[in-house]
Amino acid sequence: MSIRKALLAIVACCCISTSLFADTLELNPNHPQRHVVVKGDTLWDISSTFLRDPWRWPEIWDNNPAINNPHLIYPGDVISLVYRNGKPVLELTRGRPTIKLSPTARTSRIESAISGIPTNAISQFLSRPRILTEAEMENAGHVSRAEDNHLISGAGSKIYVSNLRQDESKNYSIYRINNVYRNPDNNNEILGYEAIHVSDAELTLQGQPATLRIVESYQETRLGDVVMKTDEKRIDNTFTPHSPESVVGGQIISILDGMSHAGQYQTVVINLGKRDGLKPGHVLAARKKGDVILDKHAKGFFKPEIKLPDERSGLLMVINTFDRISYALVMKAVKDIRAGDPITKP
Repeated sequence: MSIRKALLAIVACCCISTSLFADTLELNPNHPQRHVVVKGDTLWDISSTFLRDPWRWPEIWDNNPAINNPHLIYPGDVISLVYRNGKPVLELTRGRPTIKLSPTARTSRIESAISGIPTNAISQFLSRPRILTEAEMENAGHVSRAEDNHLISGAGSKIYVSNLRQDESKNYSIYRINNVYRNPDNNNEILGYEAIHVSDAELTLQGQPATLRIVESYQETRLGDVVMKTDEKRIDNTFTPHSPESVVGGQIISILDGMSHAGQYQTVVINLGKRDGLKPGHVLAARKKGDVILDKHAKGFFKPEIKLPDERSGLLMVINTFDRISYALVMKAVKDIRAGDPITKP
C-alpha cells in the first residue's frame, strides 16, 4: 500500500470514529442512580441531571406500558438509571399508589404533572396567540371609536368596532400590534405581526360598526387596536425536550421586550415555524457569528480578511410555534445571545 493510500485510510478511520463518538449518548458525569421528583422540578432539570445533552432524553427514556401516559411525571415519582444490554435506560416508578375511591369518580389533572421548563418563564405564552399572519390582519376588526369619544378605554367601557366578523360567538379579544417581524434570510418578507393582548370584550350589539363592552382589561384599549374572536387554545407545557427530526437552520430575529441580548429564561423570536417542521419542545443551538479580521501576519503587501469560526452561545427550546415564526426560551447561555445569531440543530 502506498503512503498516500495509507494516509487516506487513517483519515477515513478517524472520521468514522469521530462520527461514532459524536453519536454516543453521554451521561452527566455526576448523575445519580435515582432521582425522586419534587415540586418545582422541570423535565429539563431532570434531563440535565442524567444527561450531558438534555435534548436526547427520548433516547434514554423507557416507556413503561404499565403506566398510563408515562410521559407525564409527577412529584413523588422515582426515576432510576438502569442498564439493559449495556445501554443506559431511565425507568419511572410512580411514587404514589393508586387509590380507588367510590362512589365518586376522580381523575388526576394533567396540570399537576411537572412542566418541561419553568412555567413562570412561559406563562404569558400559554393562553392567547401572539403572532398574526397577514391574512388574519386583513380579516380582523379594529376599534374605530370609544364611548364618549375617549381616546383610551378600560374595563366596563363601550367601544365600536368596524369590519368585525360576527357569528354565534360573543367573546372577542383585543390586540395591539407591536412589531412586524421580517425574514432577513428572504428579502425581508413579512413573517408575522406581534400582537399584544390588551383586553377582552363581549359583543352587545351586532352591526357595522359592532358594539362591544370591555369585560377585562390588561392594558388600556386604544383606537385602531385589532379585534378578533377569542381563541382559547392553550399550548401544552408538558412537552419533552428533543432534537428536531430534520436539519434546521435559521436565525434569531428579535429578543422579546426590546432587550439587546438574551440570557437564561429570556424569550427570543426565530424565523422558523410550523412550515419548517418546528414543534414545542424542539431544542436548537444558538451560535455566535465568528468575527471577520484582517490577517496582519499574512505574507505579502495585501493582507487578506479571514472569518473566525462560529461558536455555540447557548441552547434554546421552542415553546410556541406559528406558521412562519416561533418563540423559543433560552435554556442555557454561555455567551451573549443576540438578534442575528444563527441557530442550528444541536
